Amino acid sequence: MLDRRATSLIRPTMATVARWLVRAGLSANQLTLLGFFIGIFAAILIATGHYGAGAGAILLSRLLDGLDGAVARQTRTTDAGAFLDIALDFLFYAGIPLAFAVADPARNALAAAVLLAAFVGTGSSFLAFAVLAAKRGLQSTDYPDKSFFFLGGLTEASETLICFVAACLWPAYFPLLAYGFAILCGITIISRILWAWRTLS
Repeated sequence: MLDRRATSLIRPTMATVARWLVRAGLSANQLTLLGFFIGIFAAILIATGHYGAGAGAILLSRLLDGLDGAVARQTRTTDAGAFLDIALDFLFYAGIPLAFAVADPARNALAAAVLLAAFVGTGSSFLAFAVLAAKRGLQSTDYPDKSFFFLGGLTEASETLICFVAACLWPAYFPLLAYGFAILCGITIISRILWAWRTLS
């Protein structure tokens, strides 16, 4: 829900930083991998109870995740790069709830499992429509710079980032945040299924 607005606000700054990175010789795929490994490090920090440092690592990871696309647009976009980006993104998003479950299984395990199940729903509805949209040659007017049809919803990357950081800042409230965000993901899943069914029909 917030991604399109957030992207329009930060795009000029990201483009400027991307030019510096291109001059430094960094590629989009290198940034994708670096962002992913920092994201996994964030999960390790959270799993070992270092929540504040985990929040910082999450923010840095997602900054690099935004910069890889900006660098790709200034150099060369590839299908392989787009695949790497989305595949590692979903692994990162799964890793954070799992980290909270490891940190405090008694308190967090069930809530993390519910949130991960919701992520499966949002991810599968997102990717399934992207495949069929590509087959039909459909283009997204909301996200024209994306390598595939980017189907939005109530819970997108911005909202997920806010949820993760909030859980790091107030780890005792992870179950409440996880259940609440899972409900919002459920709304996203239903809206995507209904919209996709109407579009594909």
